[in-house]
Amino acid sequence: MTREAVVGIDVGGTRIKTALVSPDGAVLAEAVHLTPPAVGDRLGAVAAEAVDRLVRQAGDPVELLAVGLVVPGLVDDEKGIGVWSANLGWTDLDLHGSVAASVDVPVAVGHDVRAGLLAEHRLGAAREADNVLFVPLGTGLASAMLSRGRLVTGSQWTGEIGHVVVVPDGPPCGCGERGCLEAVASAGAIGRRWSAATGLTGDAEEVARRTEAGEPEACRVWQEAVDALAAVVAPVVAATGTELVLVGGGLARAGDTLFEPLRAALRARLGRRAEVAVEAAALGDRAGCLGAATIALDLVGR
Repeated sequence: MTREAVVGIDVGGTRIKTALVSPDGAVLAEAVHLTPPAVGDRLGAVAAEAVDRLVRQAGDPVELLAVGLVVPGLVDDEKGIGVWSANLGWTDLDLHGSVAASVDVPVAVGHDVRAGLLAEHRLGAAREADNVLFVPLGTGLASAMLSRGRLVTGSQWTGEIGHVVVVPDGPPCGCGERGCLEAVASAGAIGRRWSAATGLTGDAEEVARRTEAGEPEACRVWQEAVDALAAVVAPVVAATGTELVLVGGGLARAGDTLFEPLRAALRARLGRRAEVAVEAAALGDRAGCLGAATIALDLVGR
């Protein structure tokens, strides 16, 4: 039996995550690959390869309805343009045109975090909440927001909390500034800062393990990241009436090592507004590719 499906592609600074998804939200196949150098120059080939691989992996015949592509940075969803990406190194890249030239179905383009929040709202941990701040902590750091069940959009900078300066003259950021939240509290930054301080090699997962074990330098780097994140998230929560702060990305796998100090740091800043829930995203680091599938399904009315 032939099944209808879309392909969702999430191009990250480190990995490309893809999924073949049916209109009822079932994942028929998925794959993860390292992001190749200069990926912006070969997005069409990346998309075509993903479609072919996933359709073959699914086994049963598939009627492909659409492809959804999401990326980090500044994105013009309507024009399908990647305006700028600090982590992927492109400016004014024709995302839609690159992919549409290589696949024979409609193409939807979006921002990885906004699309990820849509997926969490329909399929994941935000199904029962309409006022949500979504903050994935991965190679980069951005956010998206639902207000009364509607995705908040404004300028192309909407949600880019990662480029708020929290440590003046702090670590360099990919955007060209110093001391941005992304340069202090993203998963990538935590690993880099700990390695620079200790001379050892390790990523954020390693820092989390050492923090659990009580190693002083790991605890310092970890707590500084948590405090910086809370300092930026708290005023957003206070200003917008957020009921749920949903934390995703690879760093959320640290569990209580992240969530207990983050809740405490938010309580210290929010006072009477401290009843806001802080929870892990249900879709983990699949939120982006499932979000890409979500906007592809929306494009074709499924």
